[in-house]
Amino acid sequence: MATYNTSDFRKGLKVQIDGEPYLMTEMMFVKPGKGNALYKCKMKNLIRGTTLDRTYKGGDSLESADVETTSVQFLYRQGEDYVFMDGKTFEQYEVVSDVAGDIWKYIKDGMECSMTLYNGVAIIVEPPQHVELLVVETQPGTKGDTATNVTKPAKMETGAEFLVPGFIKEGNVVKINTISGDYVERVSN
Repeated sequence: MATYNTSDFRKGLKVQIDGEPYLMTEMMFVKPGKGNALYKCKMKNLIRGTTLDRTYKGGDSLESADVETTSVQFLYRQGEDYVFMDGKTFEQYEVVSDVAGDIWKYIKDGMECSMTLYNGVAIIVEPPQHVELLVVETQPGTKGDTATNVTKPAKMETGAEFLVPGFIKEGNVVKINTISGDYVERVSN
């Protein structure tokens, strides 16, 4: 397995510590007046989501994690689990709801998603950064509320509710940011 020396350390690096994969979320280089250079790293466990702070001396090394990210297509929901398929290999992955998290708010049948695998098992599933969803239920806007930033809840085709501007009506298609869960824009009437 490949290793990374301290000179390779950077944000976004995927390493293995005690047999588990971690993502380096922060890396700070410190050169004290005397002694070796220090590398202060903050890492997120890709399986459990916990964070870890570690300090390494110049010359230390870490093993690379056996993780790969691939593009998959959402096929269907089976009970509490989600089924995805790799478009190249046609291999199907069943992802439990604990791993999928709140992805149900954003995905529709056939949607392309990004999946991170560790030793062939899905550990992270992410929808595209922006998705377009149909508004199926919302209250009509109040007359005169066009000049201010008035928002109202709207139920989407996925069953999730998001805050949208007052002018959005049932039947509109809106773009939602999947990272923040915020309304971006109206796509069509």
